[in-house]
Amino acid sequence: MNFDGKRAAVLGLGSSGEAAGRLLHAYGVQVTILDSGTPDPDKVRSVQQLGISVITGPPAEVAEAAYDLAVLSPGIDPAAPIVQNFLKQGASFTGELELSARFCQRPIVAITGTNGKTTTTQLIEAMLNAGGLRALACGNIGTPFAEAVQRQEKFDVFAVEVSSFQLETISTFRPHVAVWLNLTPDHLDRYRSMEEYRTAKLRIFENQKTTDYAVTNRADDLPPLAAGQIRFSAYSKDCDLTLESNTILFRGKPILNVDETNLSGIHNVENLMAALGTAYALNLSWEKAGQGLRDYHVLPHRCERVGEIDGVKFINDSKATNLDALAKALESQAHPVVLLAGGKDKGFEFDTLEEIVRAKVKHAVLIGEMADRIFRSWSKVVACSIANSLRDAVIEARRHSNRGDVVLFSPGTSSFDMFKNYADRGNQFREIIQELKR
Repeated sequence: MNFDGKRAAVLGLGSSGEAAGRLLHAYGVQVTILDSGTPDPDKVRSVQQLGISVITGPPAEVAEAAYDLAVLSPGIDPAAPIVQNFLKQGASFTGELELSARFCQRPIVAITGTNGKTTTTQLIEAMLNAGGLRALACGNIGTPFAEAVQRQEKFDVFAVEVSSFQLETISTFRPHVAVWLNLTPDHLDRYRSMEEYRTAKLRIFENQKTTDYAVTNRADDLPPLAAGQIRFSAYSKDCDLTLESNTILFRGKPILNVDETNLSGIHNVENLMAALGTAYALNLSWEKAGQGLRDYHVLPHRCERVGEIDGVKFINDSKATNLDALAKALESQAHPVVLLAGGKDKGFEFDTLEEIVRAKVKHAVLIGEMADRIFRSWSKVVACSIANSLRDAVIEARRHSNRGDVVLFSPGTSSFDMFKNYADRGNQFREIIQELKR
C-alpha cells in the first residue's frame, strides 16, 4: 500500500482522529487534521511537532476539501457542518476503522452489539493472552485501532470493539471473527429507525468469507452469512453454546462453570459465551480459555459495587446508556431496588420497562433531560421522585432505602446532558458514596 506523498484530511482531533493522523503520517502521507471545536492545545502542539497541519474552530467548517483521502472520526455526526462542507465539495469518507484495517497484518476479532461490547472485548483479550496469544483490546474500547496497528509487531491478534458509527464508513474491513452480541434500541437520535441502526451493525459481516467465523446471539434474526456461524444463548437450547445449571455447554459438553468467574447476571453469561465462541474459532482449548475467563474482573461502571452504608449496597452501572442495559442490570438484582435513572434524551421511551420496574423497583429517583417523561411513564407502576442533581438523587435514594436494599445507579440513557461521559457520571456517583461513608 503506497500512500507516500499523498494528502489526507482527518476530521476530528479526538483519540481516534489523532491516531489516524499519526498512522498516515508514519506512512509518508501529508496530513491535515480539522476540528471545528477547541481541542486540547497540548494535543495540537504534539501533532504539529510531527509535521501534521491542524485547522480548528470555524475555519475547519469551511476548509477546502482538496485531498486524496478524507478520514472521518467515528464520534462526528455526518450531519455536522464540518462533514457537510466536505460532502458538498464532492469528498467521500473512509473511517478510522477501515483505514486501520488496511494497514493491519494481524487477525482481527471484531465485537459489536448494543450492550456488552467492552466487557466481551476485554474478556476475549484476557482469554487469548492466557492461552498464549499476544492479544490487545482496542477500537471503541479506549486504545484506537489506528494506534494499535502502529505497534502490531508486538501482537498476534487484535480484539476490536466496533460501534455502528465506525461500521458506517467501511468498504473492505474483514474480521476473521465477527462477534454479534445483541441488538436493542439505541442511538435513535442518530438513526431514523431501528432498521437503519441494524443495517449499520450488520456491515460487520459483509466482507467475511467462508473461512471466517461469525459468533452470534441466537435471539437475533440475522440474514444468511458467508462465515461459519457459532450461535449462543442463555435462554435457548438449539444452538452451539447453551446454559444449564449455571454451567456453559458447547454442543452438550460442559466447558465453564459461571460461578467460578467474577461475573454475575445473565447478560454476562452471554458475554462469556461470545468469548468462548471466539476461542473455538481460533482453535483455543477450553482449558486455556477458561483460565483467562476465570481470572477476569469486572470493569468500572458496569454493575460495580462501590460501597455499603447502613446495610444498603450502592451499585454503579453508569455504563447503562440504553434500555436493554438497564433492564439487564435490574434482572441481576436479587434484593429490593431503589433505582437512579435518566439522562440525555436519545429518542426512545422508557415505557417498555414498566413490567420489570414494577417487579424489581421499590422507588425510582429520576434525573436529567428525561426525568419528567420517565416520571409520567413509571409513576403508574412505582413511586417516583425527581432530583435536580446526582448528589440530590443519591440523598433521595438513601431516604427511600432500608437495610438489605440496593441503590442501583443505572441511567438507561446517555450522560451528555449533565456529564462529560458515562465514566465521569460513574466516577461522580462513586465519589458521592465515598463521601457519605465518612
